[in-house]
Amino acid sequence: MTAYAPPLADMNFVLNNVIDLKALSELPGVEGADPETAAAVLGEAGKLAAEVLAPLNRVGDQTPAKLENGVVRTPPGFKDAYRKYVDGGWNALPFEASHGGQDMPWSVAMAVQEMWNSANMGFALCPLLNVGAVEAVTAHGSPEQQATYLAKLISGEWTGTMNLTEPQAGSDVGALKTCAVPAPDGSWRITGTKIFITYGEHDFTENIVHLVLARTPDSPSGTRGISLFLVPKFLPNPDGTPGKANDLRCVSLEHKLGIHASPTCVMSYGDNGGAVGWMIGGLNQGMRCMFTMMNVARQGVGLQGLAIAERALQQAVAFARERRQGRAPGSRAEGMSPIVEHADVRRMLMTMKAQVEAMRALCYLNAEALDLAKRHPDAETRQAAQGRVELLTPVVKGWCTDLGCEIASLGVQVHGGMGFIEETGAAQHMRDARIAPIYEGTNGIQAMDLVGRKLTNQGGAPLKALIADMHATEAVLSGDLQPMRGPLKAGIDALEQASLWLTGNGAGDPNTLGAAASPYLRLFGTVTGGWLMARSALSAAKLLKAGGDNAPFLKAKVATARFYAEQILAQAPALLGPITAGPEMLFAIEPELLSV
Repeated sequence: MTAYAPPLADMNFVLNNVIDLKALSELPGVEGADPETAAAVLGEAGKLAAEVLAPLNRVGDQTPAKLENGVVRTPPGFKDAYRKYVDGGWNALPFEASHGGQDMPWSVAMAVQEMWNSANMGFALCPLLNVGAVEAVTAHGSPEQQATYLAKLISGEWTGTMNLTEPQAGSDVGALKTCAVPAPDGSWRITGTKIFITYGEHDFTENIVHLVLARTPDSPSGTRGISLFLVPKFLPNPDGTPGKANDLRCVSLEHKLGIHASPTCVMSYGDNGGAVGWMIGGLNQGMRCMFTMMNVARQGVGLQGLAIAERALQQAVAFARERRQGRAPGSRAEGMSPIVEHADVRRMLMTMKAQVEAMRALCYLNAEALDLAKRHPDAETRQAAQGRVELLTPVVKGWCTDLGCEIASLGVQVHGGMGFIEETGAAQHMRDARIAPIYEGTNGIQAMDLVGRKLTNQGGAPLKALIADMHATEAVLSGDLQPMRGPLKAGIDALEQASLWLTGNGAGDPNTLGAAASPYLRLFGTVTGGWLMARSALSAAKLLKAGGDNAPFLKAKVATARFYAEQILAQAPALLGPITAGPEMLFAIEPELLSV
């Protein structure tokens, strides 16, 4: 496996030229996060990612976490790496200073989080899930709960988990059976089993704070009767230190396709009378609280798709420059040519590079909208930004994680037969990437959320505003960028047509929406990526004209954007057919004939 080199040049370019970090740094509460400071933060994070976390990536893959006498032991080196991560203050980056955070914009925090996941996704899953716990306690916790838990969760001294899934429920959260019974002291006693709990047990910290969805006695059926409970591994003493062990345990660890370093736990609550927990957010308000956790987690998982794709790209490029095979057409050098000189290998590498850059721009754009929604002083601006966050989050999660799998697979293909051999490390990226389209809501669920809820959110205003921004960019493409204009306009037109068709035809038949949802999400992501690549090219061309530094990098940005438009975006209008075909052929044969 090749070393990881944080793509700092591209990260800083996107932050300063595709989104507007300077304007974000003028928002209340983040005034110190100017571009120079952000670049320094990214540089220091890059050192930890490259020098500490990345060398452990293969260690974690080959030496998985294991359960010993009720305690999960993480792979060699991981506990020490986590201590360096916490000591550096990295866990506190985007959170409020009033609870010990550093008040950095989410746009910067997401860029840093990308590096953790590229370097070592198995490690990065622990702080990623902790983010959801912090957001839930911040938004819904009582003052007492916040005083007890937030500072420790934000620092990383303790970690948090999300406990949603149960064996019989899967993605159907409303079918959960975990029970919470009130106790005389105002607490609750939790009993039940949860599965797929990432870092539900580990040796990084002295306490773990579980956020557990459960059903109270006589609660309504389905999702309406779910509440959220805070259930610590150790009950805090009055001075805040971990005290008596709670009635919960890790029963087993899952044996997984990838992310071997990350312990995926089966958790049992209440084997001896009930785990002590405290309700968060009010009775039967668990779904509302859950979406606070899940929306942040979904953005983080989308970022994982980008992160693994970046790592796979770096490894594929390094291999293609070294591996010699055949003689490239027109080559005058003696002997075999590096395979990077062959047209089809170059096609694969350019496809990987262009999609990685489009994904990065989309993830950072969504983070920018999140910053505006949280901090802008104007209420209308906050509302519009929140609408954009809600519209783009399922696209970030679904499109980026689908592409993460495809790009990791292309990385294997670039390696040829050696990609199928574990010693090169290319296969690990493909295995690790495969979970991301599944967890935090499968991509089919993301697509249904997009077409069923987000298209019509706020009367469709977020979608209209986004398409208007796309048209404004398309209208100013000229000169060397003129070839991008046709594919971008055709893509935007296809997105508009598909959106109108869905809003006009989807209400009568849920299967119509279901049949169209996934191809529509793909169209949405591809076109949005094309628009952001056009913005990237416009900025790079402007800097080149002004004599900006690093002309080769800027020229590559323009060339990559043109490749995306001509080779990837040009295919987008073809998705109109599957989107508008309807569900008839999906159900044309009986289930028993599907495998015949």
